[in-house]
Amino acid sequence: YRAVQSRDARFSGRFFMAVRSTGIYCRPGCPARLPKRQNVLFYPSAAAAQGGGYRACLRCRPDAVAGAPVLLGTSATISRALRILEETADATGLPARLGVGDRHLRRLFAQHLGASPAAVLRTRRLNLARQLLEGSALEMTEVALAAGFTSLRRFNEAVRESFGRTPTALRAKGGGGEGALELRLPFRPPLDWQGITRFLGARALPGVEQIEAGVWRRAISEQGTQGIIEVRPGDGAFLLLRVPAPLAHAAFALVARVQRVFDLRADPEAIAAHLGKDATLRPLLRPGLRVPGAWDPFEMSVRAILGQQISVERARVMAGMLALAHGEPLAEPAHGLTHLFPTAEKLAGFELRGMPGARARAIQLLAIAVRDGAVVLDGARSLEASIEQLTALPGIGRWTAEVIALRALAEPDAFPAGDLGLKKALQLEERDLLLRAEEWRPWRGYAALALWMKEP
Repeated sequence: YRAVQSRDARFSGRFFMAVRSTGIYCRPGCPARLPKRQNVLFYPSAAAAQGGGYRACLRCRPDAVAGAPVLLGTSATISRALRILEETADATGLPARLGVGDRHLRRLFAQHLGASPAAVLRTRRLNLARQLLEGSALEMTEVALAAGFTSLRRFNEAVRESFGRTPTALRAKGGGGEGALELRLPFRPPLDWQGITRFLGARALPGVEQIEAGVWRRAISEQGTQGIIEVRPGDGAFLLLRVPAPLAHAAFALVARVQRVFDLRADPEAIAAHLGKDATLRPLLRPGLRVPGAWDPFEMSVRAILGQQISVERARVMAGMLALAHGEPLAEPAHGLTHLFPTAEKLAGFELRGMPGARARAIQLLAIAVRDGAVVLDGARSLEASIEQLTALPGIGRWTAEVIALRALAEPDAFPAGDLGLKKALQLEERDLLLRAEEWRPWRGYAALALWMKEP
């Protein structure tokens, strides 16, 4: 309650405040009048507050708060579960994908979030639905489908229950224009936008993605619809995602992918506090350090194979040539973006040239394995299980698998100890580096990024 009194926004997302007298729940930092202590209850997540019968505040919008207490390293299983829910919008078969029992998974969700997987997913859908209602001119049916609702009736009921207003009333309040959608993606501040865009810009594939004047652009295709999306910083603790109107139907998946690319689920203060205990790392921890992710896990896996024992620039050029040679051309190129990165199905059927034969064969075998479902790059498995799955393929060693786990599967503790740059930065051999990194768990991946981004 003292945190709420202080209106300190740094507590945003760590807990949620429900007010008995109004039936509304808020986040710390809400500008509304402070309720009396006896009228306040606290919940660990927005989904738990909604499950308690409270509606989201329309001023502080607590349903849109980034992250959750669980993402502080307390439960890797829950972290993976949330990632899958956000990227697939489907809770069906979640325990089986994670390799745990349904009862155990529900117990973990209740312990860390105070809500079931379905309730957490519903909260995410409603947050996106509200943004689409207030910021677009999409038909109600299109909004419902884009937010992951299969029934317009259920969508109408859920909006009324969550916000105390009909979808039409929310639209009348916010309004929306024609053309591209602009969605707000919150994060826990700070965020090192300059550092992450510099990292991504040095690796941007010609014709596929670019960083220009601090704006990230990417050529994509979702369910057969092509387009170019862009991300830029907002005025507050959020990024602005601009999506062409024809891609609105894929908004839920696009939001999740952008969150992965810019690591928006991270809590930088908790990570910095832990890694900052190491005197060598402390001066290297840029405020708001993030692990730059990948738009597509298969693409990142291919690029990791190409990057074996060569420079970042050479690997970027080779991956760009691969995209231009085998990727689908954009029907409407713009901003210098002309192609999509080739899919696993496409690369599985080609004999790749212009690269060492062993790498070409490794890429083709990976493509075949992904196409046939023998390798699933969804991040559902544990870190070690993912490493084992990848290193079973010819041409993929431990270093490559760790890089894939770190950037493609969003594993915060992945650590490519065999990396020449990491060994050089600390003047340690791989075995000693692994021993040193034990004290950095569960965020060894962030330590690796801090060392990679060290100023020369």
